Amino acid sequence: MAGTPTSKAELDAAFTQLYRAHLRDVYSYSYYRVGNHHDAEDLTEQTFLQAYRHLERALRESDGRPLRPWLIRIAHNLAANFYRDRSRKPESAIEDAGTISAPHTTEALVEGREQLATILDGIGQLPDDRREALIMRFALGMDNREIARALGRSDGATKVLLHRAIRQLEGIVADAGAEPGEEHGS
Repeated sequence: MAGTPTSKAELDAAFTQLYRAHLRDVYSYSYYRVGNHHDAEDLTEQTFLQAYRHLERALRESDGRPLRPWLIRIAHNLAANFYRDRSRKPESAIEDAGTISAPHTTEALVEGREQLATILDGIGQLPDDRREALIMRFALGMDNREIARALGRSDGATKVLLHRAIRQLEGIVADAGAEPGEEHGS
């Protein structure tokens, strides 16, 4: 997307390219934030509608940098509005995290699903900014600079945020594993 589009046709072509390149990332981010497919689809649609409205300015101001962080920031803001408007917290939809295609009874599979449930539960316990950073890093594969741009933080602050998020998640997971088979209320 070199240069700023000068006609509606060029703007539409630039948007189509942006949409195709980043639809999966925006949807994935939205899904991890809201925990269900229906709301994630709505947020994804709203993200791209807003992106289309502001694309010309974004292209002009991006100075050739990728627009993925800008899109994720739009999705981030819409997700925040989604929760504020509904006054509810993110749901951890473990049943939607993936279904088993063929029945297996191996101990490893059961342990893997239990670990995944523990990790997803732990991510849900993190403060919003830490959860956001982990989703962007590990679910979307964004690098620290992209995350910094998406969250409106410096590279250094983002590195610290990710480090603290990982450490906190490790602590939550370790605490959950300290008492196998027992419910814990921490």
